[in-house]
Amino acid sequence: MPKKSTPISYSPGSRVAVQLPLPIGGTYDYRVGEQMTVMEGDFVRVPLGPRKAIGVVWGPASGNVPEIKLKNIITRFDCPPLPEVSRQFINWMANYTLQAKGLILKMAMSVPDALDPPKPITAFIRTLKLPDLRMTPSRNRILDVLKEGSPRTARDLACLASTGPSVVKGLYVAGALTKVALSPEPTVSDPDPNLKSVILSDTQAAAAKEVSSAVKMSGFSVSLLDGVPGSGKTEVYFEAVAEALRQGGQVVVMLPEIALSAQWLERFRIRFGTNPSVWHSDLTVSQRRHNWRAVAEGRARVVVGARSALFLPYLDLKLIVVDEEHDGAFKQEEGVIYNARDMAIVRAQLGQIPITLASATPSLETVINVSSGRYRGYELPVRHAGAKLPNIKAIDMIKSPPPRGQWLSPALTIAIKQTIAAGEQVLLFLNRRGYAPLTLCRTCGHRFQCPQCTAWLVEHRSAKRLQCHHCGFHIPPPNNCPECKAENSLVACGPGVERLAEEIGILIPEIRMAIADSDNIQSPGAASELIRRIEDHKIDLIIGTQIVAKGYHFPLLTLVGVIDADLGLQGGDPRAAERTFQLLYQVAGRAGREKKPGRVLLQTYIPMHPVMKALLSGDKDQFIDNEINARREAMMPPFGRLVALIVSGPMETNVDFAAQALAKSAPRGPNITVLGPAPAPIAILRGRHRRRLLFKATKETAVQPLIRQWISRAVKYNKVRIQIDVDPMSFF
Repeated sequence: MPKKSTPISYSPGSRVAVQLPLPIGGTYDYRVGEQMTVMEGDFVRVPLGPRKAIGVVWGPASGNVPEIKLKNIITRFDCPPLPEVSRQFINWMANYTLQAKGLILKMAMSVPDALDPPKPITAFIRTLKLPDLRMTPSRNRILDVLKEGSPRTARDLACLASTGPSVVKGLYVAGALTKVALSPEPTVSDPDPNLKSVILSDTQAAAAKEVSSAVKMSGFSVSLLDGVPGSGKTEVYFEAVAEALRQGGQVVVMLPEIALSAQWLERFRIRFGTNPSVWHSDLTVSQRRHNWRAVAEGRARVVVGARSALFLPYLDLKLIVVDEEHDGAFKQEEGVIYNARDMAIVRAQLGQIPITLASATPSLETVINVSSGRYRGYELPVRHAGAKLPNIKAIDMIKSPPPRGQWLSPALTIAIKQTIAAGEQVLLFLNRRGYAPLTLCRTCGHRFQCPQCTAWLVEHRSAKRLQCHHCGFHIPPPNNCPECKAENSLVACGPGVERLAEEIGILIPEIRMAIADSDNIQSPGAASELIRRIEDHKIDLIIGTQIVAKGYHFPLLTLVGVIDADLGLQGGDPRAAERTFQLLYQVAGRAGREKKPGRVLLQTYIPMHPVMKALLSGDKDQFIDNEINARREAMMPPFGRLVALIVSGPMETNVDFAAQALAKSAPRGPNITVLGPAPAPIAILRGRHRRRLLFKATKETAVQPLIRQWISRAVKYNKVRIQIDVDPMSFF
């Protein structure tokens, strides 16, 4: 383990640099006030022009601000300082992603209210010796409630005694009650690492021993658990979590779909006897405040969260786990653009701790790092408890098309009916929300498009609206075509999950079904309720988007039908084949996870596509080898470096001028190629015109200095923004 440096302390009158959570790269200098001492990492309040701001002491003053202009720090917060490794992480990430350091700090101190210790809660107990006072039925009820001795707040007392707060106040004034202070924070129960270990297979036990040993030894290492769906990857890395807890440290587990983690949380409760702390956007303000503070003070021993959980101020982090490491949800595409999986590896390296990645379909980058020896790889090739992988077959939609106006092939329809009749469950997968992706007029051909984005409006029939999935714009469906005014001429084109549900309802009227997409499942509570209904067999058929493609275990689910297996292969994304294979392999893995065998039917118009052939043959390794060879020949990541520059603004002419000027000043060199500018596939997004440039270089090229110099030479145009995406994952 590297030695931790002693935090530097600054006495009154010292000059210090303070980093503010604002879109700025550098720090501001301040003076430590009288009767105040601060250390590096301390959270402080400082004057900033006419207002006050909260920042972090970053180190000694970095500038030459005249003494007369130097302002004093107003106050230091009574809060653990931002750890040194967190500050190092913020510095590193800002340099790598070419984002403002202040914006990354903002993610680390996202709950300013948590910086102040929570105020104690006032409660009441009975006075040991009651004074003489006039008793009433209300007073008697309050004193009876307090007989057990537990302190109660005035509100609780009034509620339990069916009376008003004034009666509680009267008893206190009379001396019958005594005030006590209670901790405002709910107790955080420590997980028990020795509570209940499951019986692992020999292969699982060997992998668990290795990832646990990495925690024991400490130091930086990256391990990959590469296991087929249902192979018990979670139970394996739980053993590493247990070891980190025995070492007295903290753990963060990152999941791509935290809103759908109900089954994971239940498995954690069974294994460790309590809930972990959670971190995601659906938490209330008070939950976020409590959880942030608990992490900073080291009371939160295990945190499970989305990508933002990586930036919490862990007091003593011992292990990072990234589950479904291949998932695109780990890539933040707006604001500060970064890949949380890659940044998690950096965070582990800076903290000299192990990190475990888990996936049934690891990313090509991870596979290559394992093959080169940079990462340790552990394979889990069979399902747990003897369950078999599902049988996958393709339905050629050219040879076996569905009836006109329908989307289910005859073979899939028969399979659905057979499965339901056998008392089993079906999952139909269609990665398209709403009723239909396009509405047009059959008279004049008018298509409904978002006025703020280059995107069609998606019909959501249940909500009675046409909606843009990029900016949220929506309108009620009109009765007449707005272009030619024709009546009853509007027609829905293509299927979404709602339209599929309509078709199923006609084919099997008595079926019990549910739609699982981000429109219907917007919180962990909603997800838990859906899972409970599926597990209790109150649902026969689930129609879902990618939100149900990974991590779920439903014992009665034996049939998976993929409605449009070719959907992800459209467009020019160089990762399209890899992503489609990962998604379909994962959704296929939901079938037959227990004793009953599973089967998967893929509706496709291109059954001879390499993705379909790999899925049907089960030869994942050959598919991966082919993709790696294609990437190597094209010098695409991880064999080359990419940086995307997105030029955007409200005025198209200014955007075009800025993009063209940027292209003219692009870096030149034998190992560098700059493509563009070209209109982005979504050329207008939220009212902003968009042009893309793509910087491509060899793997050895240090791209950040080149991009930084390039941007510094860029001609500034009014209201034009240049967004930098180092290591882009999507090209929309």
